Parts: sequence; C-alpha cells; structure tokens
Amino acid sequence: MKEKLLERFIPLVDFFAAIAGPHCEVVLHDVTNVESSIIAIRNGHISGRKVGGPLTDLGLKFLKEKLYQTQDAMVNYPARTKDGKPLRSSTFFIKDDHGELVGMLCVNVDLSTALQARKFIDDFIMNIDTDKKAQKTNLKDEFLEITNPSLEDLMSSLIEETIKQFNVPPERLSQEEKIEIVQKLNDKGFFLLKGAVTEVAKYLKTSESTIYRYLNNYKRRDEK
Repeated sequence: MKEKLLERFIPLVDFFAAIAGPHCEVVLHDVTNVESSIIAIRNGHISGRKVGGPLTDLGLKFLKEKLYQTQDAMVNYPARTKDGKPLRSSTFFIKDDHGELVGMLCVNVDLSTALQARKFIDDFIMNIDTDKKAQKTNLKDEFLEITNPSLEDLMSSLIEETIKQFNVPPERLSQEEKIEIVQKLNDKGFFLLKGAVTEVAKYLKTSESTIYRYLNNYKRRDEK
C-alpha cells in the first residue's frame, strides 16, 4: 500500500525537475527507511546525493516532532549542501489514509547563480561598498537543513554540530555535557538512525551502554 502510494509521486519528481530546470533538485523520500530514504531524485548533482541516500537532518526532526500532523508542507526555508551551496527548500508531506507519514517530496533550488547575478547587478547599478553588498546578498548564517550525500556524512554532521556548541574537545567533556549532547541529538531525531548509539559513543569517547543509560534516563524523565 505504502509503496503504491509513493510510486504515484515518482512522475512528479521528473515533472517538477523538467519545469524548473537544472538548478532545481527534486527528491522523493520513503521515511519508513531513514538510512536509505531516497527512492527517486533528479538533478542530484546539486547536493551530490543519489538513490539510496539518507534522510536529511531536518527530515529527521520533522519525523521526531511529528510536524506533518499539523500541516501538509514546509515551504521556502533556507538550507545548504554539504559543500556550502545556498538552497531555498520546500517539503511536501505524503500521508496515507490514516494520516501517517510515509514519504516526503522535497524541492531544493540552488541559489548560487542567482546570488552571483544579484551581486553583479548591485556592483553594476548600485555602486555600493562591499560590506553593504554582502549584507544585501548573503542568506542567513543559520540554515535549517543540510543535505548530506551519505548516512556517514549525516551522522558526523549532526554529532559535530552539536558538540561544537560546547567549545570543548570531546575528550574533555564532562558527564553532564555528554548527557546534554545525547539529549540534543535525541531531540533532533538522531537516534532514529541505525548505528546511531555506536557512532555517538565513539565521538564522546564512552561506551554504548552509557549512551543507552543516558537515553533511558531522559525518556523516564519525560514520562514523569
């Protein structure tokens, strides 16, 4: 049933990509398999992804927070590729007859060329100083989503970005800081991924059983 529902959206991947052209990446995700969720993609050269690639960090957050229960789509939010290309992204939630999420149809527009063109126009017409132009043309420093081409990239990106908030090397993190990192990763949906506990234990220089204990304590606290 789920497979047939998602199959109906595969022609839309080609349709949207053909309309928007080579600067628009269109991706169809099967969210029941987050480690290799991509089942169709056009213009994957933009992010370097291909069929069999994982869900994004934001996709995991959508699943964890069940955002699809209150809205049908998220449109025009900022994102970027692993190599830094700025994107304008939108996600449509594909739900079954019971309202359960089975897939996501994502459209990512590469803004690199558009921003270069805008800078050229500013230089040519406005004749303003470099600092002001940078303020006018740059996107926000904080992005909601990063498109990682592989599961390994996705995991390391999520862990490293979370650890970076503490400004301390992993080997010098206190137990309280490690617990907080595990909680933050859990809130992001990180532990929906297979092998997540093993990977974070490796980064935090601790045992898998310790990570499981942190998670269980966090879940028990939330249940109270």
